Amino acid sequence: MNYRHAFHAGGFADVIKHIVLVRILTHLQDKPAGFRVIDSHAGAGRYDLAGEEARRGGEWRTGIARIMQARFSETVLPLVKPYLDIVRAFNPPRDLTAYPGSPLIARALLRPQDRLVACEVEPKARKLLIDALRRDTQARVVDLDGWVALPAFVPPKERRGLVLIDPAFEQKDEFGRLADGFAKAFARWPTGSYLLWYPVKSRRASDGLAGQVAEAAAKASVPGKCLRLEFSVAPQTAGGPLTSAGLLIVNPPWKLAEELKLILPELEKPLGQGGAGRFRLEAPKS
Repeated sequence: MNYRHAFHAGGFADVIKHIVLVRILTHLQDKPAGFRVIDSHAGAGRYDLAGEEARRGGEWRTGIARIMQARFSETVLPLVKPYLDIVRAFNPPRDLTAYPGSPLIARALLRPQDRLVACEVEPKARKLLIDALRRDTQARVVDLDGWVALPAFVPPKERRGLVLIDPAFEQKDEFGRLADGFAKAFARWPTGSYLLWYPVKSRRASDGLAGQVAEAAAKASVPGKCLRLEFSVAPQTAGGPLTSAGLLIVNPPWKLAEELKLILPELEKPLGQGGAGRFRLEAPKS
């Protein structure tokens, strides 16, 4: 499949991924020492929801548009508010015209001592990202393939941080490359946190990836814990649009699993298509 960011900006998969991203970075802020964010497949950074690419799919209408209108409980609202506030900052009051990608969401949560490295090789997306982060002394855009960048940029000088791996899945072997890329990076930086996104179209492929990542984390010099999250908005049909996506979180903040157990049930109704969505949250078996 092809999951280029611009075509799916603000869809359900982005919403789930970015809520988790914000929760992880919020926890990294708890300690005063600086942290590093490495985004291996960064994309353009900002997406025009009225533009041709976003308009063709219109996924944001059943994704972020619904979440911006949803009512959350007093317990969950403080957990999702930082994410919603970042999205609002890119839009005029009471309107939704743009959606920030992962590098700009991460940038919004950097303190003066924190740094971001965003990798993007597609020329148009890279130019847009450079324009969005121009003259930013804390963020660096590099013209480097994400799979090459992973072992090249770890470990960073900071002891803490997050590696986000979110490829477009344009190649048939992308699941294998994701598992291999993670294993190489984690072997070099086993104390970092990792967030891996993947589409769920084949249960065999998804289970295989989760097992490989859990095994690589467990065998490292400093073994890492792994958390698996999958969210479905409708049953997946052959040849149909993506309706399920997953995240593998290695070395998650210790509070994250409990937070997600509160957040995810309140996303099922607004994100569900033709009925409530559903999620699974578990520790994958190696």
